Amino acid sequence: MTRTLVEHDARSLPNDVEQLKKLVLDLLEHTRGLEHRLQLLLRQRFGPSAERIDPDQLKLFAKEILEAGAAETAEPATTTIPEHARRNGRRKLPEDLPRIRVEHDLTEQERACPCCGDQRRKIGEETSELLEYEPATMHVVEHVRMTYACPKCEGQLVTAPRGRQAVEKCLAGPGLLAQVAVSKYADHLPLHRLERIFKRHGVQLNRSTMSDWMRLTAEALEPLAKLLRQQVLASAVIHTDDTPVRVQIKHQKKPGRTKQGRFWVYVGDKANRYAVFDYTPDRSRDGPAGWLAGYEGYLQADAYAGYEALYATGKVVEVACWAHARRKFYDARTTDPGRCLGAMAWIKRLYGVEREAKALADDERRDLRQARSVPLLEQYKAWLDEQVLDVLPKSPTAVAIQYIRSRWPSFTRYTTDGILAIDNNTSENAIRVVALGRKNWLFAGSDRGGRTAAVLFSMIASCKLNDVEPWSWMRDVLRRLPDIPMSRMAELLPDRWQASYAAEASQAANGSTGHRG
Repeated sequence: MTRTLVEHDARSLPNDVEQLKKLVLDLLEHTRGLEHRLQLLLRQRFGPSAERIDPDQLKLFAKEILEAGAAETAEPATTTIPEHARRNGRRKLPEDLPRIRVEHDLTEQERACPCCGDQRRKIGEETSELLEYEPATMHVVEHVRMTYACPKCEGQLVTAPRGRQAVEKCLAGPGLLAQVAVSKYADHLPLHRLERIFKRHGVQLNRSTMSDWMRLTAEALEPLAKLLRQQVLASAVIHTDDTPVRVQIKHQKKPGRTKQGRFWVYVGDKANRYAVFDYTPDRSRDGPAGWLAGYEGYLQADAYAGYEALYATGKVVEVACWAHARRKFYDARTTDPGRCLGAMAWIKRLYGVEREAKALADDERRDLRQARSVPLLEQYKAWLDEQVLDVLPKSPTAVAIQYIRSRWPSFTRYTTDGILAIDNNTSENAIRVVALGRKNWLFAGSDRGGRTAAVLFSMIASCKLNDVEPWSWMRDVLRRLPDIPMSRMAELLPDRWQASYAAEASQAANGSTGHRG
């Protein structure tokens, strides 16, 4: 059958030379596209995730572009080089770690002076430190409620109240709930591994039980999650990204089936440094449209078509990501190394300006971009317009070029305001916790499990953005939640908690009999 089809195709070839040339070019373009897709799949499956380029390759294919950039940023010969702070020896251990003093002394015989025989006196001591580890321990907290009765009156009984809990009627205390949440959603440990870990400590906790605990914990933290969303929506700039996740389908006849759900992350600006996750059963535009309803400001994201309706309102301003643009040239570099590496060299020069702008104030950063990046972008645009004429329309290189040219205003918008970033790496870094986690726990148990994960991911990621230790924060917040009114709920946000309650929570944890695992 295959031979017949080949013969039929051969007989149907056109006789005109121009038509044959067009057919060959189309086949070449199709073949290169298939090779490009194969290279992407092989890289995703076996290659490194880092998008590193050998500097010698850039020098080979983009020497003139790089030399022009070096000439623009060349420093005068009299540049003063600041002194480097050097670290001598090993890194000093943190001062706040508890220390146990172990003294090593000489015997009475060893203290005797070899000259006169008298006992030598102590004149000092030398201290060296050894970092030690103590495995996690589990303990039971007994809540004993005293009951009183009147000896003269019958039935006048009164029992001391226990106090409210964030998760009522739950076997686990705040520290254990925080440990399970941080282990799964920050350290990427699936519940079946935690089940084995706890078993080594002599406690049998089924994964289904821990899954219920996480659902109840997320429900308890839901008011705080809503407050985080309000804070992010108050930002002048929101960074957003999404990633897929497999979700188990409950089907009696076909167990084990999964569908594809979606996690979205929304990261606020410097004034609202929080990350909020959302889960949707699919990638329809209803997800981001609903979450961002009423928002006005900059939105930095990839070129997802679902955002177009938001941009059309004029209230949400698109800011493109140069890291996404660079990635398209990086993926296409094997099919057209000269142009792709040249395009990446231009982007490298843009990032060179950003390295200088990083330490500046917002207004100074905008002025530097206007002076240095805007002329560079104009040259880059002219270079892209020239290159697109010489590539096949559907080639990977052409697709990468058109990705930038079709969105040029959004790619240059970061130069108009110092609060904007050149790329969307803020949200990509925040959502990486999902990508790392799903390699271990593989899939979410249900759509409800996805929503539970979204709440707990939000807490973990917001702690990370504010340099707050997530276990200490979650343990203390779960203890305080039942007694704190909604009017003071903002005190529990990670950065504000760090300023108000961190020291108190640390003292309480050090005074307890348990230790964090």
